[in-house]
Amino acid sequence: MVGRRPLGRQFGWLWAAYAVSAYGTGLGFGALPLIAVLVLHASPAEVSALSAVGPAVGALIAVPLAPWVEFRRKRPVMIAMDLTRFAAMATIPIAYALGWLGFIQLLVISAVVTAAKIAFNAASGAYLKALVRPDDLLVANTRFESTNWSSIAVGPPLGAAAISLFGPVTTVVADALSYLLSALGITAIRGREEAPQPSDKSPVRAGVLLDGWRHIMGDPGLRALYLNNMLVSGLIMATEPLLAMLLLRQLGFPPWQYGLAFAAPCLGGLIGSRLARCVVARYGRHRVFRTVGTLRAVWLIGLAFVRPGIVGLVTVMTVELAIIINMSLYTPVLATYRLERTPKHLVARTLSAWSIGQQASIAVLTALGGLLADVTSPRTTLTVAGLLILASPFLLPRRDQTSQHTPEPARSHA
Repeated sequence: MVGRRPLGRQFGWLWAAYAVSAYGTGLGFGALPLIAVLVLHASPAEVSALSAVGPAVGALIAVPLAPWVEFRRKRPVMIAMDLTRFAAMATIPIAYALGWLGFIQLLVISAVVTAAKIAFNAASGAYLKALVRPDDLLVANTRFESTNWSSIAVGPPLGAAAISLFGPVTTVVADALSYLLSALGITAIRGREEAPQPSDKSPVRAGVLLDGWRHIMGDPGLRALYLNNMLVSGLIMATEPLLAMLLLRQLGFPPWQYGLAFAAPCLGGLIGSRLARCVVARYGRHRVFRTVGTLRAVWLIGLAFVRPGIVGLVTVMTVELAIIINMSLYTPVLATYRLERTPKHLVARTLSAWSIGQQASIAVLTALGGLLADVTSPRTTLTVAGLLILASPFLLPRRDQTSQHTPEPARSHA
């Protein structure tokens, strides 16, 4: 079994740190928009701005952070980003207790947390490539993926219960503390980490900032997967607020059914992530990208046909389950391929460029989806999103480029 393959104590600490942070984030899922609505009585436009503008600004902040992450030891960077997120989130309960909490503060926190998350993920990906043998990268990534989906399945329902019992900032406290515990877990990792040696004394210049995108766009396989990922992730995430409006406002679903419709299918993430290694071994990576990459996109159109009552609830859960099983199988294979195709000295910048592009796509498509829903209706916009995503498989690699290994290129702009 994948789950029993030993990867060493150092990986165990890294995985534990990821797990505690993931479960904290799961508990705090949707906490900022919820606080904006319940505490600050924010308007729909303000809630949309919090969901789109904050992360978009955070992605911009992360652009100059990429080379800073690249040319430093990765464990201190991860610890610093965890402590940054802890400090940012901790200001919410403090300001709430003092009566100072405001919408601008939430917007700033959203941007800071997004930037820190992108930098953390870039550092952790680079550290993972150095920590784990190449043959074990897929095993490691499937463990992260299964942990992520289990945290989403368990966290939001528990978070909703905690908010009902203890107040609106309860889950924010739990989320903040999870970053602190994650930092402690990473601190517990032993072993010397060599400092990267940039060949230029002033690495933060335009060439270095663009090296991640240059590498992605120069590799045919990565380029196709990157463009596909931006479209799929952006359209899927753009449907979340639309579906909330459709289910809660127009179809009259009670909140517990709405939460169940999203939490229960996340258990499918455990199925998909567990299957990844076996499926790759049997069918090959290229077939996984083509077949599973297509299957994760074709189900979204089903959300446009949701109806009231138990039939509508089952429809949402079935569509979400199908999407999540395929996404959780596809994602660790993609993460492993991306690390294998990226030279060591470009990993942090490549992962940052990937995350920034994905975050920007989500922000733009979410904003456009909100505008279209205002002009038409949530159901119409869900239909448009479901039709657009059917074009995404055409962006997947058409030839088997995934079994080739990229040689370490000469260091440019580094």
